[in-house]
Amino acid sequence: MKFLISFVFFLLMTPTAFAQNTDFADLYEKHSASVVTIYTATLSNKQGKPSAARGVGSGVVIENDQILTAAHVVDDANIIEVLFTDGQRIRAKVISSLEASDVALLQLDKPHPNPTVAVLADSDEARIGSKVFIIGSPFGISQTLSVGHLSGRMDRGVLAGGTSIEFLQTDTAINQGNSGGPMFNTDGEVIGVVSFILTKSGGFDGIGFATSSNTAKQALMESSGVLAGFEGIMLDERIAALLNFPGPGMLVQRVVDDSIVGEAGLKAGSIPAQIGEHNLLLGGDFILEINGVVCRTPHDFDLVKTSTLSLDEEAYAISVFRNGEVVELNTAGATDFATSLTGLHAH
Repeated sequence: MKFLISFVFFLLMTPTAFAQNTDFADLYEKHSASVVTIYTATLSNKQGKPSAARGVGSGVVIENDQILTAAHVVDDANIIEVLFTDGQRIRAKVISSLEASDVALLQLDKPHPNPTVAVLADSDEARIGSKVFIIGSPFGISQTLSVGHLSGRMDRGVLAGGTSIEFLQTDTAINQGNSGGPMFNTDGEVIGVVSFILTKSGGFDGIGFATSSNTAKQALMESSGVLAGFEGIMLDERIAALLNFPGPGMLVQRVVDDSIVGEAGLKAGSIPAQIGEHNLLLGGDFILEINGVVCRTPHDFDLVKTSTLSLDEEAYAISVFRNGEVVELNTAGATDFATSLTGLHAH
């Protein structure tokens, strides 16, 4: 009788157990062609002789002529070439790059005639513990699959492109050359762009991070207005006090010159420093308020977004702490920042 009950229980449970086994072979076959290898070269002229530093990374096709990748893969590159799975090589240029969020958007010199285009998912719906897979070019070995789990989320309190930056943590194997490649969910949708690893050995030690797809979409493709023109990092009351700032706020790191805030005179940082776990650029403005909204947490900038950015042609009043004084900046008359894709990496 016990045997019969056990056998019936096994029959009832087996379909569910099998349903939980994801077929990554099918997923790979269906979505790997959306992943590309990116080759870069940075030309220089040392002692009168031309030389080039070369690099390799990964990327994912999001339009027939656009590639999403990591900013550090392509920043400072003079030559960018994208290799597709069908063997086609197409030159590309950077049209948007945000260093703080480590994402960049490439424009191909010509569209691929028959691309496999990936879908960017809502990364907020990705659950910690769910299975994920990454396809990329570790050590230049293209179309390499690694499988793991979404193991956490990390918010560094950094604002770029008008959005707070979120990184997805994973135990999926990531190595040099994977950077810029997509992290997929089990629906074959992109939830992240591979960014960096934490390591003591120099290789993958089990903790890697990818910029969330929502961060990439909002920062590169959907941002506009006053918040799109700069990168900044939130400083809590303790760190702010060390720098003689009047309470917590946002320390400006980089500014796009022809953005609304750039034309209004917002000042970027220029002096590299490390305070605790923070790598900072000091010397820039410290934002206290925007249009009366006190900016002490990333949530406050969301309030700025919802309360002011919906109004067209509005003048923005920005209170900053500069050289020991509160300075009022105003964007009245500044050109509307409709092209946030000029990028922050060059400033």
